[in-house]
Amino acid sequence: MTAIDTLKPINEKLKDMSYRLRRKPLRRSYMIRFVIRCIILGLSILCYFFARPQLRITTATRWTAFFTSGFSFAHIVWIIWVFDMVLQLIPVQRFIPIGSQKNFKMHYLPAIRNVNAERITAHLKGLTAGAYKVFILYASMIAAIGILHHFRILSDLMLFMASAVFYVCDLICVLFWCPFRVFIMKNKCCTTCRIFNWDHLMMFSPLIFLGSFFAWSLVVMAVIVWGIWEIGALLFPERFTVYGNQALKCSKCTDRLCKKPRGDRDYMLKDNI
Repeated sequence: MTAIDTLKPINEKLKDMSYRLRRKPLRRSYMIRFVIRCIILGLSILCYFFARPQLRITTATRWTAFFTSGFSFAHIVWIIWVFDMVLQLIPVQRFIPIGSQKNFKMHYLPAIRNVNAERITAHLKGLTAGAYKVFILYASMIAAIGILHHFRILSDLMLFMASAVFYVCDLICVLFWCPFRVFIMKNKCCTTCRIFNWDHLMMFSPLIFLGSFFAWSLVVMAVIVWGIWEIGALLFPERFTVYGNQALKCSKCTDRLCKKPRGDRDYMLKDNI
């Protein structure tokens, strides 16, 4: 055994310690974000019933209306939603969970043990198969929304309200209970979720049926976020699976978005590697 081989485990441990020091638990900040999203939804409901001019730009088919109709509540919502997506497009050390940033190299901690590449690929294929099921199910629901909109059962503003509701539901899935994880994906937590960065595409998909700048700017940007995520999974599968990326292991968790403490022995055994 060479000196380099002897020092390798020590080097990996130092990397792990440095990585943890740069990260802070996110559950508390995400609870604050959840409250803010609920407030945004509540204000959207109030505007829908009592101040619809504040939402006019969401459905304005002339793209110039977005810039010439005066500042409104909908502009604030648009800025917040765009900022959320920008944070998913750039690698950051804090504020964003690893589950959303695992496609970036800075959040990749290689497994200390050599893991067969075929095992990593097979595991990711299983996760991707679950993702396809979610895609088909969700696309069916959005198609149903589109049909209801086509027959005037749902108005244009109702499509915006649907996105506002999905905006809150997104963090319900992260913080409390996720039907996609429980019934389809079967992943242990959001950190290992194959579809984590599908969130904005799922949120804004009802806006596809609107012809406004407000709607299409959000949809196009959500598609870009989704595309970069999928390219990352294709090119760097080891970053997306707990078998190849130590940062995704329960015992290495720094985000603690779920309710389990990091030191919980049963929780750590979920690593199963």
